[in-house]
Amino acid sequence: MAEQQSQLPTAYDPKRAEEKWYDYWLEGGFFQAGKNPDQEPFTIVIPPPNVTGNLHIGHALDTTLQDILIRWKRMEGYDALWLPGTDHAGIATQARVEAHLREEGASRHELGREKFQEKVWEWKEHYAQVIRKQWRKLGLSLDYSRERFTMDEGLSRAVREVFVRLYEKGLIYRGKYIINWDPAARTALSDIEVIHKEVEGKLYHMNYPLKQGNGHIRVATTRPETMLGDTGVAVHPDDDRYKHLIGKTVILPIVNREIPIVADEHVDPEFGSGAVKITPAHDPNDFEIGQRHDLEPILVMDETGTMNDQAGPYKGLDRFECRKRIVRDLQEQGILTKIEEHTHSVGHSERSGAVVEPYLSTQWFVRMQPLAEAAIRDTRSGEGVRFIPERFEKIYLHWIENIRDWCISRQLWWGHRIPAWYCDECGEMIVQMEDPDRCPRCGNGKLRQEEDVLDTWFSSGLWPFSTLGWPGETDDLKRYYPTDVLVTGYDIIYFWVARMIFTALEFTGSKPFKNVLIHGLVRDAEGRKMSKSLGNGVDPMEVIEKYGADAIRFMLSTGITPGNDMRFRWERVESARNFANKIWNASRFAMMHLDGVETGELTLDGQLSTADRWILHRLNETVDRVTRSLNRYDFGEAGQALYHFIWDELCDWYIEFAKLPLYGDDEEARRSARAVLAHVLDHSLRLLHPFMPFITEEIWQHLPVEGESITVASWPQVDSAFAAPEAVQEMEVLIETIRSVRNIRAEMDVPPKKQVDLLIRAEAEALSVFQNNVAAIRRLCGVNNLEAGTGIRRPERAMTAVVTGAEIFLPLEGLIDIEQTLSRLEGELKKLDKEVDRVEKKLSNEGFINKAPAHVVEEERAKGQEYREKREKVRNRLAELRGN
Repeated sequence: MAEQQSQLPTAYDPKRAEEKWYDYWLEGGFFQAGKNPDQEPFTIVIPPPNVTGNLHIGHALDTTLQDILIRWKRMEGYDALWLPGTDHAGIATQARVEAHLREEGASRHELGREKFQEKVWEWKEHYAQVIRKQWRKLGLSLDYSRERFTMDEGLSRAVREVFVRLYEKGLIYRGKYIINWDPAARTALSDIEVIHKEVEGKLYHMNYPLKQGNGHIRVATTRPETMLGDTGVAVHPDDDRYKHLIGKTVILPIVNREIPIVADEHVDPEFGSGAVKITPAHDPNDFEIGQRHDLEPILVMDETGTMNDQAGPYKGLDRFECRKRIVRDLQEQGILTKIEEHTHSVGHSERSGAVVEPYLSTQWFVRMQPLAEAAIRDTRSGEGVRFIPERFEKIYLHWIENIRDWCISRQLWWGHRIPAWYCDECGEMIVQMEDPDRCPRCGNGKLRQEEDVLDTWFSSGLWPFSTLGWPGETDDLKRYYPTDVLVTGYDIIYFWVARMIFTALEFTGSKPFKNVLIHGLVRDAEGRKMSKSLGNGVDPMEVIEKYGADAIRFMLSTGITPGNDMRFRWERVESARNFANKIWNASRFAMMHLDGVETGELTLDGQLSTADRWILHRLNETVDRVTRSLNRYDFGEAGQALYHFIWDELCDWYIEFAKLPLYGDDEEARRSARAVLAHVLDHSLRLLHPFMPFITEEIWQHLPVEGESITVASWPQVDSAFAAPEAVQEMEVLIETIRSVRNIRAEMDVPPKKQVDLLIRAEAEALSVFQNNVAAIRRLCGVNNLEAGTGIRRPERAMTAVVTGAEIFLPLEGLIDIEQTLSRLEGELKKLDKEVDRVEKKLSNEGFINKAPAHVVEEERAKGQEYREKREKVRNRLAELRGN
């Protein structure tokens, strides 16, 4: 579709370009993989966003990094597949839909399971469409022909296959254990769905009276409401204070139940009194102790966190209200002897925010040790997944080496229902791939399916291979698996990355991806995590509406360092937008001179100037630096290399030098400059395209190039024919000279249009640099008369500067009012003396140094350095004006 028109519009319109080019890319099928079987495959599967709402700024970062990789690899000639999809997100989605129903005055229980699921499917379809529109807005080059959903037919088949095979292997079991319970969502949670927060609480000390005699034993707890479920007291077997009490019984206050004193090595003699109450149904450690000593587990609250029949007089109270009542009653009875402030870690539900209750419940579990051992062996062999940055491998290994069995059942209606059926006639349990018609043991045709669904991470853990057709032996699975790289945040290494690794090893015999790139979180400008409560979130769609997709993409991708958090700053988005405008304006200038330039690669058959050879050499270096940075997944380094080359070297310097031949009379020089300008602009846009796809396509389509789209244009290569280190040295001297003259003019307030004289005393080996570039120096410095030689003498009154291989003199006679300039500089010197003195006094004040924030002190130090440098420069200029 290359338009190849000579003119671009005056201003770049992101909205028009983004709509136009995304439609063009989709219609052209440029994102669709599998068109050329001879190409080497490169695969990324998208971390599937939850169908709970809009994409946030973290999604924008994550998907931008993936899109950069996939666009780059596509341009390198790979058969690049980026597979999109969404996650059903069990608890989160059900909670959102239930909240929506409450606003309408309804509930899921009123609707029933089937009708409720219909509502959730409607919600899913709506937000899947919203997410697709947002992917489009971000410019993501996804292969929509392969889009998947964790509850579509194929993935649901994979989930059941995995469940049944693990069950048959003895790695899935059903049992009664202490689990994390969310009383708000009324469902079990896995360990990693619990967020532990430091909470200012209290430690309650209570005396449990001995049955025999008048003595007592003191215990301490942070949750006195659970004492109603106590079935024992434990002490350490070697604790001399309590050896004589082991085997005796105490009377549990309030309920007056007799409970034994047992000895267990798990007890820490140093904590509290050294004696602990044992509540097997409400504490995981107590559950283990209870099993060792045959202590009965007694549940004292129900699934909502309300006290039940076992709670005696506190039945019907909320658990926290019960705590207040029990504390009051125990104080009145003289049982509660002391309450002390106590900071401790309290688990909260990641989804609902409710305080998690350790709760005895019948659940389904995955036996993790055999799966974890395989993953550990794979990593330690050096053949496992490579973590980038490498430090995250240790974090992953530490967790998986200490992993506990995974509770996979959830008391929800939305999700993959567990494929287990119960026969109430004979008690048989059936687990199999297909829904059974009747009980295989007794022939009963009325079977009851398990009500619980699977943890959402069970299905998303299969994502890298289930999306490609597993358990079938599909062509896509054979070609694109294992995938090449997973891009994700460090916050879900345990939730997701680890699960994908051990399930892939178990079911495919291969790691799911070769590399996993871990990035940090996007925080606000103050470094705080973005949240609704703080009101500091950033909607990426609003940023795109204001600045365009390319601006947010470039800001996000170049503002990070591998594995670390980044701060979102609006001024950086504006800077990225300004960069886009700079490219646009430079390209508009170029288009005015490229009519008639033939397409194809640049050849060196013309007469190239120093600037031509310099920019081609620097292009080579930029190609190498960007490519090496992308190979290291260092997006920030790649982006900064591009920014510096395009803004500083191409736009600010080369185009200025190129104006001489472009507007001159030398036809051969003009032809060379046009060819170099077209070549460098074309290759710069190709390098920038993965970062800023829309503006690069818009400009590229106007260039004299061949091809349907920049998305499938070849990635630039280093061309040894363009190596010109000597031209780089010459240009460095020229740029240094031009900057020096411009600085002197600015310091002396010489009007921009006023022509000056310039003398250059050059060393013999550097003289040719100045003699060969007289026209460029005169034009870019505003010079009338220019004299360069080895014997040049410094005029009496002149501004001077030293550059590599030369001294430059700018005579001031007749150029400025010397007395007026002296007066102005003397005034500046006084001001700078005062500022230096002020800063030095401030920094010598110990009170300021010790009390002020570190960044404020550092800012003052930086100011002081800046003032001193400016003062030295003014002193030098005064000396030159006075002829000293």
